[in-house]
Amino acid sequence: MTNIPVPIPLNPFRPGAGTKPLYLAGRTHEKDEFARVLHQVPVVQNLIITGLRGVGKTVLLDELKPIAQSNGWLWTGNDLSEATSLNEARIANRLVVDLSALLAPIIIHRQEQLPFGFTSKKQTKERALTYDDLWSIYTATPGLVSDKVKALLLYVAKLVEQTPLKGIVLAYDEAQNLSDHREKDEFPLSLILDVFASLQRQSTKCQFLLLLTGLPTLIPKLNEARTFTERMFHTIVLEKLEEKDARDAITKPIELSKSTLKFSENVIAYVVQASNGYPFFIQFICKEVFDAWIGKMTVGLAPSVPTGEIMAKLDQDFFAPRWSRATDRQQEFMQVIATLPNSEEEFSVPEIVKASKAVLRKPFSPSHAIQILGNLSERGLIYRNRRGLYCFAVPLLSKFIQRQTWDPTTLRDRAPSTNAS
Repeated sequence: MTNIPVPIPLNPFRPGAGTKPLYLAGRTHEKDEFARVLHQVPVVQNLIITGLRGVGKTVLLDELKPIAQSNGWLWTGNDLSEATSLNEARIANRLVVDLSALLAPIIIHRQEQLPFGFTSKKQTKERALTYDDLWSIYTATPGLVSDKVKALLLYVAKLVEQTPLKGIVLAYDEAQNLSDHREKDEFPLSLILDVFASLQRQSTKCQFLLLLTGLPTLIPKLNEARTFTERMFHTIVLEKLEEKDARDAITKPIELSKSTLKFSENVIAYVVQASNGYPFFIQFICKEVFDAWIGKMTVGLAPSVPTGEIMAKLDQDFFAPRWSRATDRQQEFMQVIATLPNSEEEFSVPEIVKASKAVLRKPFSPSHAIQILGNLSERGLIYRNRRGLYCFAVPLLSKFIQRQTWDPTTLRDRAPSTNAS
């Protein structure tokens, strides 16, 4: 009798930067908010989507695109890498590239060619819009970069007005990389804000909607660049998932993939607790559990959850690269923060200073604490919120920090009890 091998189930979980999960749990409210913004006539508020790493900003952005398209809007955008957002000229070129790629399939240029001979008729040659067409509008406009970009977008508006479309959503991810550089006389962030504020005061049939997504450090940068940004944007803050949505994020991919492997209630509860409801961590932990189970199935062992190994891998793959961006003294500073009972929420300079006096032989002064908080903000590890308090920009970072070993030479006589884990 021939043994038929049992098919190995495919893993339905997909951790990764911006990788779309098999099932997107929650975010119904955020989609409804975006639909509301699309129905403005005229557009008076743009949109910011902000949240910590791993909360699903990029995935949500992909979900919003078909909503815009089904409501009669064109959609274009890209990631704003640090290189792209370094100066005004690169921002302008980014816009020209994105708009030319968007409009080429729908905008046709018609050009009459002069005939040869007395009896020949005029001929009309048709071709798609190109990058060079838009770039020539940009370069031919006199004035500052902002004047050139405004002229370019008004030209694009006239082209789109020949179609039944409502307008264009310009969606840019990783927008926290946008910064003005006064020392270099470069103001790419102010350029974007000024151009769109000016355009949205124009009485054009074609509307422009600016959608920026990024870490919470984006908000103070916008407010610093232009004081009117609070009136110019509606902000959606992505939070961790509610427990019901977190459970759906665990169970629905297994159901949709028709997997023969199922998670027990104990496993589901463990993933909800360990991930704290953050979508990336749910995908990461579930994938590791699933892979471990598949590996044990193939050798005839009973499935179990290797919790220690999963957390060690999460530390190595997700947290360690970010932790290593900080200097030894900055890491020591964050270890002090991690001793605070509110370290996963909001904390203040006086709290950090007080804790450092209780923990360290060389505590931090208020001025030194503010300086280090600024440096950690530049490294994307900490941000200052609207209330003037500080938060970790990476979810569950304090839990990771609590798992790190203190340098014993930096401590007072007794190590902090919160360090043991």
